[in-house]
Parts: sequence; structure tokens; C-alpha cells
Amino acid sequence: MQIVSSAENSSQDWRAQYAYIQDIKDGRGYTAGIIGFCSGTGDMLELVQDYAMRSPGNVLAKYLTALKKVNGSDSHAGLDPDFKADWAAAAKDPVFQQAQDAERDSVYFNPAVSQAKADGLRALGQFAYYDAIVMHGPGNSSDSFGGIRKAAMAKAKTPAQGGDETVYLNAFLDARVVAMKKEAAHEDTSRVDTAQRVWLKAGNLDLNTPLRWQVYKDDFHID
Repeated sequence: MQIVSSAENSSQDWRAQYAYIQDIKDGRGYTAGIIGFCSGTGDMLELVQDYAMRSPGNVLAKYLTALKKVNGSDSHAGLDPDFKADWAAAAKDPVFQQAQDAERDSVYFNPAVSQAKADGLRALGQFAYYDAIVMHGPGNSSDSFGGIRKAAMAKAKTPAQGGDETVYLNAFLDARVVAMKKEAAHEDTSRVDTAQRVWLKAGNLDLNTPLRWQVYKDDFHID
């Protein structure tokens, strides 16, 4: 989470990102929370629905109809002018924080790590999958996590298939960079080039600390 947050929010303090919300002009509407739930991609709607189940009548519940309508677009219709302030207010609620954690785990973290383990990957590979699914989303289109994995497997065998872990991860990161460069908002590939690729070249497949990396020219470390 610290490494993902360094790329998503330029901070290792990922727990401070529950309140984050911004339209980063990537065609996905509002991006918010600990791993960038988006009003245009469905995961923000799922999150707010779960929060409404956990805490009926909460400050975000009134936006459910609007979130359903803007899903699939970059529209703010029915959300402005108060949605950002209400999101920040909700972020102080431990129940909303728990809902964000649950959505992250069910949609992104658990599927990524489970697939990585099935492919025979250690901690670095598990992180590479997780970081990719956070940015590109689940699914099997060419620009989604499933499509990136498929492109990598066309170039190299996974360890579970008898392939070399380093060779496969290089193929995966290559495919990831191709997908990133298709979007202006993601064309800076430093989260791969000066982070994941650095650890891969060093042979740190277990992500052993200390870790040093750079994202968007900012330096980070975990001792």
C-alpha cells in the first residue's frame, strides 16, 4: 500500500488517502480514496452502495442515484457542488474506511495476489499484478489487467508453467508499459521504470527491505 500510494498520491501515508478526491481528467470522472475508486468505472458506486448498507443514511447515500447515472462517463452530473466535501467528511468515519478497505480487497488486492500466486510469482510479482489491476482495472480487454497478463504470457511462460520468473516479469512489465502509454494520464511510466523494474533488475523477487524507488522524480524508501 505504501508503494502504490507513492504513485497514486505522491505519499507513502496511504491511510491519509481515504479522503482524497479529484478529477484527474482521465475520462473516469472523480478519482477518490485509498486506491483511486472512480465515479466512471463502477467501483465508486459499489463502494458507496456498500457504505450505505453498513451505515444507512450516511452523508454519501444521497448520491447513489447520481453515481448510477454517471457510471461509464466522466460526468459530475448530480454530484457537484458538494460531493467532494461530503466525501472528505465521510472519510473520517471508520465505517467508510472499512468499506474502502473491503472494496480494495475484493476487487483488486485479493484477485491480483491470488492470480500471482497461481502463476508462481513471489512478492514482487504479486505487487506488480496488484499495481497493474489498480491502474488498469480487472477484466480481459487489451488495456485491462487480464489483457496485460495475456500479452505477457504470449511472450514468456509463467513460473507455474515452467518459465523463468524474471523473464516472465520483464514481459509483464513490458506489456504494462504498452498499456500505460495508450493513455495520456498514464504516459509517465516511472512507477514501472524506476520502481518495479529496479527491484527486478536487482533480483529482489521477495521485495526484501530496505527498498528505494522513485516515482515522478520523487524519492521514496522503506527501511
